[in-house]
Amino acid sequence: MQIILLEKITNLGDLGEVVRVKDGYARNYLIPQRKARRATSAAIEEFEARRAELEKTAEERLATAKAVEEKLSGMTVQILQKSGVDGRLFGSVTNGDIAEAVSKLGFEIKKSQVRLPTGPLKTVGDFPVSISLHTDVIANVTVSVLGEHV
Repeated sequence: MQIILLEKITNLGDLGEVVRVKDGYARNYLIPQRKARRATSAAIEEFEARRAELEKTAEERLATAKAVEEKLSGMTVQILQKSGVDGRLFGSVTNGDIAEAVSKLGFEIKKSQVRLPTGPLKTVGDFPVSISLHTDVIANVTVSVLGEHV
């Protein structure tokens, strides 16, 4: 299916590009999330009329993401979990736990924005974690998992 992108999407394209994607991806994700529209001639004409407005909105999102990234980068987030004597956790620290801990510091972060390169954290220690604030802005945070001995 041919679609026109209404915002920049990683590994797909920039604002305004007409790309071909699988039908299900367009119908079930991109179009309902208002990230794209079908690339009909009427939709392309309407997009060209609204292009300046959409570009301005995209620039504002990028600016706010960069401002949050400046405040967030280099921070250390501490998470307390129950652990055994050997430093292994009972359970794990997931991206949801990290998003909740960062949100308590005053930032609006969703769990889908937290990137754990090696999966959930299962031991006590300090771990580098990436938070994707925008397709072009990634903040690097250190998560310090502290063990609470049971």
